[in-house]
Amino acid sequence: MSLIHERTFRVRQYECDAYGHVNHANYLRYLQEAAMDASAAAGYDIHRYNEMQRQWLIRETDIRYLTPLTYGDSVIIKTWVADFHRVRSRRAYELRKADTGEPVAEAMTDWVYLDTTTQRPVTVPPEMIQGFDPDGTTQQIPRRDPFPEPPPPPAGVFKMRRLVEWRDIDLAQHVNNATYMAYYEDCTVRDSASRGWPIRRMMTEGQFAVVAHHYRIEYKLPAV
Repeated sequence: MSLIHERTFRVRQYECDAYGHVNHANYLRYLQEAAMDASAAAGYDIHRYNEMQRQWLIRETDIRYLTPLTYGDSVIIKTWVADFHRVRSRRAYELRKADTGEPVAEAMTDWVYLDTTTQRPVTVPPEMIQGFDPDGTTQQIPRRDPFPEPPPPPAGVFKMRRLVEWRDIDLAQHVNNATYMAYYEDCTVRDSASRGWPIRRMMTEGQFAVVAHHYRIEYKLPAV
């Protein structure tokens, strides 16, 4: 079966938002770090990828939030490779609280294997598949469903222009996939404010909050 890797993270104060919860973008940062650790445990750390002139980049993210994390919590992330399809591989994640075992989130990321020189997809070598999946069970997964078409934008749709800043760029030299979630959140907050419901009014007058429950994201072109 596919190698299963576990990693525990303790929630730090600066990872929480104004509601006191871990910001939704930070869950993706946990997933990325757990995936890097899992790859290293299978014999493929970042130094080996650099020597091979290869890298994995996320093509799709699907994450569902179940229970909020707060400052001081510890979260256990269990992750494993779900399948390989020529130049792509899906990785699954389960997140739960370390003290109670309560489910926190579940996620799937679809990665593309690239040549770092050409930035073109290349076939995943058999020896790498063997390293992540000694028993060969991941290749028995059914074919993926296509990414769904989004509904057409309604009248009065809110638009925001965002300039990519240096702090948004990661080691792959483009906007990190978790950073896009910060963009989404900022756009949502501005949209609400433009319609007369800024966050302060929600929290004081309305006594409610709007929080993310499920994201499914397809990354098409890198922002630099």
